[in-house]
Amino acid sequence: MPAALLAVLLASSLLARPAAADTGATVVLPDTSALPPAEARALLTQLAQVNVITSNCPAYALGDADWTLLTGTGDQLAAQLGLDASAYDRQVYAPAFRLLDDPGACDRVGPTAAGLIGRLRAMGGAAEGAGR
Repeated sequence: MPAALLAVLLASSLLARPAAADTGATVVLPDTSALPPAEARALLTQLAQVNVITSNCPAYALGDADWTLLTGTGDQLAAQLGLDASAYDRQVYAPAFRLLDDPGACDRVGPTAAGLIGRLRAMGGAAEGAGR
């Protein structure tokens, strides 16, 4: 089976299924399957940036459920786009971590977290258990 097809099947199997993280939070991931690749890539980039900022800027920290929704959706999109772990780190997270070199990044990106979480919830994402 071609790797791209396997990635799509894996991503499809994650849709509307609970995702859990080490935090104890359980969420339902949003349905991202209909996103065109360019839109999926843009959302993945935004998810990584918000993850880096909210994880490193205490004023914008997320609760467990929101963090799990954010990271779980990012992992789902990476699989949907056929990115292996190395490509995901190199193409998505390395540029996101470079934001930390900008002293204004926390205050510029941090406030976008609530809107992004709202978008994921509007797409069908939801908290199901602990960490709400």
